[in-house]
Amino acid sequence: MTTPAQDAPLVFPAVAFRPVRLFVISIAVTAVVTAIAAYTGHPVVGAFFGVGLLLGLLNALLVRRSVESITARDHPLKRSMAINSASRVALITILALVIAFIFRPEGLGVVFGLAIFQVLLVASTALPVWKKLRTGAPSGLETGPGGVLTGSEGMEERGTGDD
Repeated sequence: MTTPAQDAPLVFPAVAFRPVRLFVISIAVTAVVTAIAAYTGHPVVGAFFGVGLLLGLLNALLVRRSVESITARDHPLKRSMAINSASRVALITILALVIAFIFRPEGLGVVFGLAIFQVLLVASTALPVWKKLRTGAPSGLETGPGGVLTGSEGMEERGTGDD
């Protein structure tokens, strides 16, 4: 028997999210982009690009905070997570587009910064996980913040004909 989607528990795996590392990487990328933009005669684009990176970092921090607060409840609802995510992304996107419109064309750097931050976020979280999987996955389940199960659940041995 399967559990209906609305009755299924919310489970979020812990992610190798390091905001300080992402902040330092964002500063370095902003410096490089600003130097390149200054060389082409548009240094303000680099500054707006940095604002976009910082907005992306703010979004990531808010995601972590909302996941921790929602999963800490006795009965977390997927609907509250979806509404939280949609409203947060909408607000940050509208803010970025307003900046891009008011300070056009240089303000478009904010939108590019947001996009590049997503690439940095995925790379900075996926690479440590990938490295851990290559060196040996954890043998059991671990409990992360808020009692969230992490580890190798659902990672049973599979044969070549299982696909």
